[in-house]
Amino acid sequence: MMTHQVVVITGATSGLGQLVAIELAKRGAHLVLIARNKNRAEMTKKMIMDFTQESKLDFFFGDLSLMEDVKRVGNEIKTAYPKIDVLVNNAGIHAFEQRITSEGFSEMIAVNYLAPWLLTHTLQQSLIMSRNARIVNVASEASRNHGEFKLPEDLTNTSSFTARGSSALYGKTKLFNIMFTGELARQLSGTGVTVNALNPGFNVTGLGRELWFASMLEHILKVLHIGDPRKGADIIIRLVVEPQYNGVTGGYFNVGTGKPIVPVCPGGEITMQNKLWNDTKELLQRRGFIE
Repeated sequence: MMTHQVVVITGATSGLGQLVAIELAKRGAHLVLIARNKNRAEMTKKMIMDFTQESKLDFFFGDLSLMEDVKRVGNEIKTAYPKIDVLVNNAGIHAFEQRITSEGFSEMIAVNYLAPWLLTHTLQQSLIMSRNARIVNVASEASRNHGEFKLPEDLTNTSSFTARGSSALYGKTKLFNIMFTGELARQLSGTGVTVNALNPGFNVTGLGRELWFASMLEHILKVLHIGDPRKGADIIIRLVVEPQYNGVTGGYFNVGTGKPIVPVCPGGEITMQNKLWNDTKELLQRRGFIE
């Protein structure tokens, strides 16, 4: 049971995040969910309350593609919750064309990598106050198709791409999640906070929603029992609650087995993890999102 434990989840109004939120609510967690759309938030709240009337649930609203929103929401949560027990960085997108945010970032880089980096940084002291907190980052084996790797240029690259070429950028954002996990685990060593990443496998909820045939393909795959999102949600939940992961940090774990995965190069290289961290921190400092 997770009675009174404060759990922050991004991307919880649909897909894997919603399944995770429902399961943790049933275990007694106090959910703090970040959402962009108020209607979807209300639908999610009703769904969770249908499972457990006693659930404690709070929403904070912001657009995770905008670092100004991430910073604001993070500070609002930090003020409301001086102690946080779990942070699940789940929100992510796979765009099939380049979209550039009003802050000048590639939307996929912003949502999939910069947002979890900045949110985690903002909530860090609240997590440390728990003395036994867990940070869980949703990565992917799509990271193995990351294209050319070049820092710090990758963080601000807004080059256009085709639907076919979108996979390399998506994979790169997921590789960044794995590398961020490794470096953060070292930085939080001794605080009681653990940080782990996971591969949720192929899930129909993660299909390209922007493709015109996505809903039809999703229906076919469900009929064939392919891409069951409950499997992806299960590995997230296990990393949040299971005793076997007590004290385990800096890992990257697989759907199904829950066993460690060796990330693709340079995912496991300490020097490159550190460079990515420093380049990200410098970029966000330069743009005024962190001090």
